[in-house]
Amino acid sequence: MFTPVIPTTGLSGWRFLQRTYDVQFEAFSQSTQLNRITDNFAEKIGEIKTAEELVADRQVLEVALGAFGLQDDINNKYFIQKILDEGTTNEDSLANRFSDQRYADFSKAFGLGPGEESRLKLDGFAAEIIEKFRANSFEVATGEQDDNMRIALFAQRELAELAESDVSNDTKWFLIMGQPPLRSLFEKALNLPESFGQVDIDQQLTVFKQRATSVFGSADLEQFADPDAIDDVITKFIVRSQLAAFNSSTSSASIALTLLQA
Repeated sequence: MFTPVIPTTGLSGWRFLQRTYDVQFEAFSQSTQLNRITDNFAEKIGEIKTAEELVADRQVLEVALGAFGLQDDINNKYFIQKILDEGTTNEDSLANRFSDQRYADFSKAFGLGPGEESRLKLDGFAAEIIEKFRANSFEVATGEQDDNMRIALFAQRELAELAESDVSNDTKWFLIMGQPPLRSLFEKALNLPESFGQVDIDQQLTVFKQRATSVFGSADLEQFADPDAIDDVITKFIVRSQLAAFNSSTSSASIALTLLQA
């Protein structure tokens, strides 16, 4: 399988990845292994009727989970079946009890819970899931070399959609807090400590909004419907991550020199 090329870390590495993304993603998408499992998904998903049938086919499940960044749960079949069987219409369903929004998004996308309509036979459903799977798989492969690049790619793909979603601004912040990659992005871009996630959730919301107002001029997440605003938050994330890495191993003078040389 094609391995994404990132010749350097930090902002220069991110800019290179941006410039070459289309070419690299196309090469990655031509992988025989990737095409084999996506073709299998497209062929079988319309015949599946229940969550039990879905989790029973490992290759189908691999694509289904991978599309939502949940590939690490591939062996937790009982757990995933329960997520799908309970759906999201009930506030007390398992998917809705997780702070990680990806589980609810995953369950809702397939529509196998009570009071939901299965989406598995809908025109375009297989293509939609496969597209998300390919994008996420490329991000995972990138993250194996530099996890900051994986987070940045995820934000570039997902943040605008969240910013334009038809929910309140506070709900958008809670969704960010429930998406591990986006949470990491904003915590670092806003220079929040690693222990920040341990405080009360409502207090976290207040601090996120205060810091966003200070750093971006506004706490309104609609601003990230603008690609320039997304580029700004990603740049801040990459630079602060680079500085943190340098701080752990070099002196302040060395950091300044390295950044100037980059």
